[in-house]
Amino acid sequence: MAGISTLHLNPNPSLKFNHQIHTSLNQKNQLFSILPSPRKIKRRNGGNLGICAVCATHSFDVVVVGAGIIGLSIARDLLLRSNLSVAVVDAAVPCSGATGAGQGYLWMVHKTPGTEVWDLAMRSRKLWELLADNVQDQGFDPLETLGWKKTGSLLIGRAEAELNQLKRRVQELSKAGVRAEYLSHDDLANKEPELGINQQSGAAFLPDDCQLDAYRTMAFIEKGNRLFKTLGRYAEFYRDPAVHFIRSNGKGKIDGIKTQKNTLYGRKATIIAAGCWTGSLMDKLLQDSHIVLHVPIKPRKGFLLNLENFDNLDIRHGLMEAGYVDHQKSVISESEGVDLDRNEALSVSMTVTRDACGNLLIGSSRQFAGFNTELDTFIVDRIWERAQQFFPALKEFSVKNLSEQMNVRIGLRPYMPDGKPVIGPAPGIPNLFLASGHEGGGLSMALGTAEMVTDMVLDNPLQLDCKPFSVEGRCC
Repeated sequence: MAGISTLHLNPNPSLKFNHQIHTSLNQKNQLFSILPSPRKIKRRNGGNLGICAVCATHSFDVVVVGAGIIGLSIARDLLLRSNLSVAVVDAAVPCSGATGAGQGYLWMVHKTPGTEVWDLAMRSRKLWELLADNVQDQGFDPLETLGWKKTGSLLIGRAEAELNQLKRRVQELSKAGVRAEYLSHDDLANKEPELGINQQSGAAFLPDDCQLDAYRTMAFIEKGNRLFKTLGRYAEFYRDPAVHFIRSNGKGKIDGIKTQKNTLYGRKATIIAAGCWTGSLMDKLLQDSHIVLHVPIKPRKGFLLNLENFDNLDIRHGLMEAGYVDHQKSVISESEGVDLDRNEALSVSMTVTRDACGNLLIGSSRQFAGFNTELDTFIVDRIWERAQQFFPALKEFSVKNLSEQMNVRIGLRPYMPDGKPVIGPAPGIPNLFLASGHEGGGLSMALGTAEMVTDMVLDNPLQLDCKPFSVEGRCC
């Protein structure tokens, strides 16, 4: 991370362009030089808010609650595309939640064309690609800056039914304009020689799929946002949990957030982007109000194994098994002698990739266990055993023998029952917006979500249809 903090590039290219991106090199370079005019943040009792201010009451145009990839991306987009001042609030720090616990992939191979989530992910992918291009145009390496890698992705099947599904998926992806091909068992063996291949093996292959490193990307976004501190337009309030909404009249209008340490007024908008905590946080913030708004987001726990300096497996692409698509494969049930609460239905599906540092990332599990983030060695063993089924070379190693070089990332994904994030204004509560429920797709949908929320706050035309993600009708 030290290398990230010493970069001197401008991390904030403007993202003003049409849905179809056709930007010349000269235009891209110009995007870096466009900054809105300086605008000072005013305290309620007058004066400017400095970077290290300790004043208890502050006033901004927008307050964003949540410093994960969604919240920081929204703050970034607002800073770039408006003159608004922005504060970011979080009970912890960036990358301490689901963002920092993930694999960082932006893969489209497991997403379904024609769905609303597909459109949002594709929009975000275009924005990520433009950002990576702009970094490279300045002479910097996107791999070092963002952890950006074009890995290509493989969705692997090992049964006839799965292979038929993969063939249909390749056809759908190709019709949607994504470069995709079906690989037979021989072609798959050539792509990934260490995979355990048989006659019933095949894969959908997307050569253009990419991935990011969450820590590098978040550091990059943070650094860019902090440039606006010198203009008096940005502030961070980390390790400062939100306590309740500020309401100055009886009409339900939200004027900001009271935290444990500060009172933060948001003149134009307050945005809740608190990941898996959004539902419980909203209940808490509205508990003394007559307003009824239940957001059904709940945590879905996941484990990811991070192996450092593990060179005993040659991985050339990002890989996941076909069962990852619906998270129903490899379900561990009571019939296998495991006593799990029904609410803790556990599924394990193989995912493998290497990050920007060369670490081997092996996943992944999904489990409803409330807000529990404790390590469970049983789940770690199941993930490792599942990976061994696909990579015979791993059978030479045990979790116990690798304990010194293995870190386990544990994150709580923000799960929405209908599989779509909640993005938009809260009905009947002026100035309040929600942006959460992306489950495991926070990175892959972050920039599109940020663009959508910014356009809503600014009352701009939207690039995508926002109705599928609306709060109204899905939260009561």
